[in-house]
Amino acid sequence: MTLNPMDRFIDGIEFAAAAFIGIVAVDIFVSVLLRYLFSASIPDSYDFGRLLLGILIFWGIAATSYRGGHITVDLVWAAAGPRGKRAIDVFATLVLLFVVTVQTAMLFDKVRTTRADHVLTYDLHLPTWPFFAVAWAGDVSAVILIAVRTYRLIFHPEKLAPDPIAKALE
Repeated sequence: MTLNPMDRFIDGIEFAAAAFIGIVAVDIFVSVLLRYLFSASIPDSYDFGRLLLGILIFWGIAATSYRGGHITVDLVWAAAGPRGKRAIDVFATLVLLFVVTVQTAMLFDKVRTTRADHVLTYDLHLPTWPFFAVAWAGDVSAVILIAVRTYRLIFHPEKLAPDPIAKALE
């Protein structure tokens, strides 16, 4: 199956989110291993951990927002007919798009002020703003993917239909 450029972009964002999960897991594993086996620690381990976790959260928002894998309440949706379900989906996605867009603007302000204030890590005195910038890029990706999801919900809902094989495995 040939993927169009947007589907490759979506897959790339999901891969990036998965890579950040791996980076956070390796950071935690190595930190614990060094601490308990060698009584040593990675300089700025705490700072790296919290900054990487922030990155992971924002890239995770991007990955789950497009697929609709976030927490939902389906009580009203389950009782609605097909047109009602689609209307609820479009409305909910538009609200999500608005909220994440505002969040992205606020996070950009945080990147800007963190850079202007020269906030550094404790041990190595590395600037923290690049971590915030990578998190912001994840939030920008979320806005793009939510906009694509909204477009597809309205004009091409068949492109969002779950894969029958994946559905059978649930």
